[in-house]
Amino acid sequence: MGIEKVEGPYAPFTSISEEENEGVGWGIHPHFNREGKSIVELQSTSANQAWPLLEDFFNLHNLIPIDTCYQVESVEGHPGPTRYCASAPKDDHVLWVKERLLAVDQGQRCFSYDVVDGNLGFKNYVGTIKVVPSSLEGCKIEWSFVCDPMESWSFKDLNSYIDSTLQFMAKKIELACSKASV
Repeated sequence: MGIEKVEGPYAPFTSISEEENEGVGWGIHPHFNREGKSIVELQSTSANQAWPLLEDFFNLHNLIPIDTCYQVESVEGHPGPTRYCASAPKDDHVLWVKERLLAVDQGQRCFSYDVVDGNLGFKNYVGTIKVVPSSLEGCKIEWSFVCDPMESWSFKDLNSYIDSTLQFMAKKIELACSKASV
């Protein structure tokens, strides 16, 4: 299966079969019951400058505080490119996750992914990153997600983590783009 083009408002969250979706409404998985969204504005970085840094699915370690991110073989039964992301060992424990790319829409500057494995407690997590123009020279980055409740994190903690990670990511993108324009 190749990368699909994202279409429609709920398409980034679509990773289920027609049979699973019957009677529920297009694109909304019947078991997802948590949604969140964080938005950050970059004043001096355009959407066209920010998008190339985000669309590289295997470059995440250069944008957020993790130690490694690289492509791995796809997980059986889960088509699509898969990345492994992990932190450095802390107290002999490594936090890790495998994420699969579900869809990319170059025109809308967005991609969607889901978590297929890991030790962070994610259940039925699907995230979407989108870059939209906001001002004459700036853009906004939106990170939205849907997931089942997690045993190890409260919903408030997950939202806080995504918000702080997005803020960190925005600073790294602005720094990279300001260096590139010099």
